[in-house]
Amino acid sequence: MSAKVSVIILNWNGMDLLKEFLPRVLDNTDPDIADVIVADNGSTDGSVDYLKWLGVAVISFDRNHGFAGGYNLALERVSTPYSVLLNSDVAPAPGWINQLAEFMDAHPEVGACQPKILSYHYPEKFEYAGACGGYIDRHGYPYCRGRIFDTVEADLGQYDTPANIDWASGAALMVRTDLYRVCGGLDAEFFAHMEEIDLCWRMRLAGWQLAAVPSSVVYHLGGGSLPMGNPRKTYLNFRNNLLLLHKNLPASDRKKALFTRRLLDTLAWSKSMLTFHWKDAAAILRAHRDYKKMRGAYNSIKAPADNLIANAPNILISYFLRRRKRFSQIARKHI
Repeated sequence: MSAKVSVIILNWNGMDLLKEFLPRVLDNTDPDIADVIVADNGSTDGSVDYLKWLGVAVISFDRNHGFAGGYNLALERVSTPYSVLLNSDVAPAPGWINQLAEFMDAHPEVGACQPKILSYHYPEKFEYAGACGGYIDRHGYPYCRGRIFDTVEADLGQYDTPANIDWASGAALMVRTDLYRVCGGLDAEFFAHMEEIDLCWRMRLAGWQLAAVPSSVVYHLGGGSLPMGNPRKTYLNFRNNLLLLHKNLPASDRKKALFTRRLLDTLAWSKSMLTFHWKDAAAILRAHRDYKKMRGAYNSIKAPADNLIANAPNILISYFLRRRKRFSQIARKHI
C-alpha cells in the first residue's frame, strides 16, 4: 500500500528532541498510510548521521531556511495527497494519523485539520499552542478551544467533538499538499509565530474549511523556540498580528481594524510600562515600527472581498471584563 500522508518534521540542530520524540512518532504512526520524513535545515550537531542510523528518510538542505522556508521547500518534494507539519517536540498517541487521514477523506471540503493537542508534561491539560482548535476574535486575537489568552483548561472531554475552526495549529497541521502549494505555503517573512494562522486564513478566503479532530491526540512539549515572556516572542506576536490583519482583511475594513489594534496595543504597552516590563514595552514599539516598514510588500496582493472576523466574538471584553476564562463561556456558538 502506498502512503497517502507525508509526516514532515523540520529539524535544525535538534538532536536531543529527535532522540526523545522521533521514536515515539515512528512507533505510533501507521507505516501503511504515512511516511515519516525529517527535513533538515543544515544541521551541524550530528542529527543527519543519527537519522541515517535510525533509517529515517531525510530531506537535507545546505543551510537553515527557517521554519516557514524549510517547510515550503520540503512540501515541494513530496507527492502524497496529504502532508503533516509536525513539530520536533511532539509525541503522538497511537492511531493519530489514521484519524486525521480518515477525517480528511470523509470531508473533501476541509483543507486542513489538527488533532487534539495536550501538554507533554501535564497530559491532563491542553497545550497552549493550538489546544483543540483555533479561532480569531474580531480584533485579530487568536484563542482556542481549551485556551483563552494564558488560561489553559484541563481536558475533561468537553471538546471531544469535531469542530469547524478558524485556524489549525502548526504544531501538528495536516494539509492537502496541493492546496498548501496553491495558497503559497507559509509566509517566510513572519519568521515565527502566527504563520500557520495566516496560511489558514488564506485557505478560508479561498473557500476551504478547517477542522479540529479530537479523536486524534498528540502531546506537545511547547516553548522550544521562545519561552513565554520572552521580549522576542512579544515582538513577533505583536508584529505578526498586525501583518495578519493587513494581509487578510478587505481594504474597506483594514484601516479601521488596524486603528483599533493600535489603540489596544497602546494599552498593552502602557501595562508593560506600569508593571516595569521595559523590554516588553520596547518590543511592542519595535513591532509597530517594523510592521510599517513591512506592510508595503503586501500592497500588491489583491485584497480579499470577505471579512471573516467581522462577526467574531470580542474576547477582550469577555475575558478581562466579564471574567469568562473558558472557551465554552466565551464562544458558545462555536460548540
